[in-house]
Amino acid sequence: MTSLAGKRIVLGVSGGIAAYKAVEICRRLMDEGAHVIPVLTKGATRFVGRTTFDALASERVQMSLFDEDDPIPHTTLGQTADCVLVAPATARVIGAYAAGISSDLLTATLIATRAPVVVCPAMHTEMWEHPAVADNIATLVERGVHIVGPESGRLAGGDEGAGRLSSPADIVAAVSRVLDVGEKRSDMAGLSVVVTAGGTREPIDPVRYIGNHSSGKQGYAFAEEAAGRGASVTVVTTVDRPGPLGATVASGVTVVRVDTAEEMAAATADAAKEADVVIMAAAVADFRPVDPAGVKLKKRDGVPAIELEPTPDILASLGASKPEGQILIGFAAETCDVADNAAAKLNGKGADYIVANDVTAENAGFAHDTNEVLVLASDGRVHSVGLRSKRQVAQAVLDLVVADRDGRANVR
Repeated sequence: MTSLAGKRIVLGVSGGIAAYKAVEICRRLMDEGAHVIPVLTKGATRFVGRTTFDALASERVQMSLFDEDDPIPHTTLGQTADCVLVAPATARVIGAYAAGISSDLLTATLIATRAPVVVCPAMHTEMWEHPAVADNIATLVERGVHIVGPESGRLAGGDEGAGRLSSPADIVAAVSRVLDVGEKRSDMAGLSVVVTAGGTREPIDPVRYIGNHSSGKQGYAFAEEAAGRGASVTVVTTVDRPGPLGATVASGVTVVRVDTAEEMAAATADAAKEADVVIMAAAVADFRPVDPAGVKLKKRDGVPAIELEPTPDILASLGASKPEGQILIGFAAETCDVADNAAAKLNGKGADYIVANDVTAENAGFAHDTNEVLVLASDGRVHSVGLRSKRQVAQAVLDLVVADRDGRANVR
C-alpha cells in the first residue's frame, strides 16, 4: 500500500501550456491508488480536453460552481478531499487563492478546503519573478500551502529559464510526502533542532572572500522538514532561503545570519547547548586567510601572497561537547571515495551520523534541487538515499533520527 491508496485528491488544472502534463499527473495518481477528482478551469480546456480526464480519472471533470448536480460543489470537494493539488498553477490562480477571490470552481474549492494544498506553479520566467507573484507565493507558504517547483528549463516559445512545471513524478511524490507527513506531523513535536546552511565566507579583503558553491538548499530543506514535523528550529546560515521566496521560511524556524566559520562556530555552539538534534549541513571553509587586507587589493600591485590557517572544526567541537541524548549529524561533500571519506569523518568527529554525497554526480550536490546521499551511522548502519528532492532527502534522514530517538527511549 502506498500513502496515496484510497486518498481523495482534487486535481486542479488551470490554463497554462503545462496543462498537458496534468494528464500524466492524473495517471500517476491513479496508479498510486488515489481517487482523483479533476477540476478544470475554463482556460485549461484551451490546452487539454475534459474528455481525456473523464476517461482517466475516478470521476468526471467538474468545472462550474452552478451547473453541477451538487448545489455546493466547492464545499463538497473541499470537505471531502484529503489533498487539493493544483498543477499547473498559473499566476492568476495563485493570485486569486492568495487574495481569497473565488471566481471559479477551482479557486472556490481552494478557499473552502481545510485539507493540505499542494500548488505547482508554471509560467514564464518574467511572470514567476514578478514581485506580485513572489509576494503571493510567500503568503501561501506562510499559510502552510506546499509549493512544488517550478524548475528551470525550456519554456513555451523556446525560451529558457525558471518557471517550468516540475516533473509529474516529482509532483506525485510531493503529494505522497505531504499526506505521509500529515499523518505523522507531530513526530518531532517538542524537539529543538539546530541546522546550519550555506557556505561560509572567509575574507581576503573587504571585497573578496574564500568560499564554495553551497546554496543552502539542503540545509533549509532540513529546517523546513523538521518544522513541518513539529520541531522548533534554529537555522545558522550565511544565505537567505534560496529561490524566489528569499528570506521567507516556514513558521517555527528562527534564522541566525553569519558569514565566517568562526561566526558560525560561535552561533552554533550557543544554539546547540539545549538542542535535541544538530544538523551540520553547511559547507564550512577549511581554511581562511591569516591576515585579511584592510583595503581592496589591486591587480596592479601584483599577485598577493595569502597565508592560510585552518578554520575552527565546528563538527568536532560539537562532537566533543555533545550533551547526553543529543543527536549530531555531520555532512561530507566529496568528489571521490565517498564511503571511505565519510567513514573517516564519522570516526573522527564524534557524530552520530554522516550524510555524504558526491558533489560531481549529475543533478546532485551544490545548487541543485535534488540530491542523493549515503548516510553512515555510528553503530555501523549504512543507508543509501537515491536521487530525489532535497526535501525528500531531509525526510529520509529525519526518519532515521526519529527512529533512533524512539530506540533510545525504549532502551531506557
